[in-house]
Amino acid sequence: MAISRAAASSVAEALTAPNTAPGAAPVIGVTGAPGAGKSTLIGRLVARRVRDDRTMAVLAIDPSSPRSGGSLLGDRIRMEAISGDPRVYIRSLPSAGAHDGLTDNIAEVLGVLDAFGFGEVLIETVGVGQAEYGVRALAAAEVLVLMPGAGDYVQAMKAGIIETADIFVVNKAELPGAERLEAELLAVLERREVKAPVIRVSAVSDEGVAALSEAIDAFLQESRERETQAARQRFRLQSLVQRRLREVLDQVACEQWRLPLADLYCSVLKRL
Repeated sequence: MAISRAAASSVAEALTAPNTAPGAAPVIGVTGAPGAGKSTLIGRLVARRVRDDRTMAVLAIDPSSPRSGGSLLGDRIRMEAISGDPRVYIRSLPSAGAHDGLTDNIAEVLGVLDAFGFGEVLIETVGVGQAEYGVRALAAAEVLVLMPGAGDYVQAMKAGIIETADIFVVNKAELPGAERLEAELLAVLERREVKAPVIRVSAVSDEGVAALSEAIDAFLQESRERETQAARQRFRLQSLVQRRLREVLDQVACEQWRLPLADLYCSVLKRL
């Protein structure tokens, strides 16, 4: 299956298919700073989860150049070990105009994946900072990946993305400083009275990957009572409206920008 913009634009038909319930597949969001090892970790995690006869779709969001608009789309290279598994679908997507760690047509893409009946969808965000936590609106479980040497980063994040995560991973646990990072993270969570598992993982040796997968299962089971369906639908609708607005604004002729603001506003509304 290939997802192009043309395919994604047919999401209206996909969402009305008999076997489709919008948001039916649980979304696992994996986020964290650049270089934290998200792609390699995801490769190990997905390999573990499909052992239980699950089918999984992986959406890897890669940053787009603000100058050229191009994107390397190289995250899937680090997932080579699972790329040939028929139970796994991997798609790299450029972040394009999005500034929340996701991509501007993520709503349509998720709709298409729902229509195909995947058991789970895993979204890898671009490398994020303190304030990019758009995946929270979509994810039934959000995993925040950190790595040794990020102690100051934990402190910087404590008023932002660190408050949105459900599961915390200290990745590259084989490196010096992993124990210290775990202790600092636990201290921050305790001060903020946040109860969430902190798991040390080495994607190189598979250490901790099973524990992470079990923590995700436990959280998904617990969170089914507080369904995120309404939040996900709101995010999808908002994304579609914002994208349509950008398309309309791009079509405004140069001479129209000299019109009075009220006239320009009315002209744009008529095109939406």
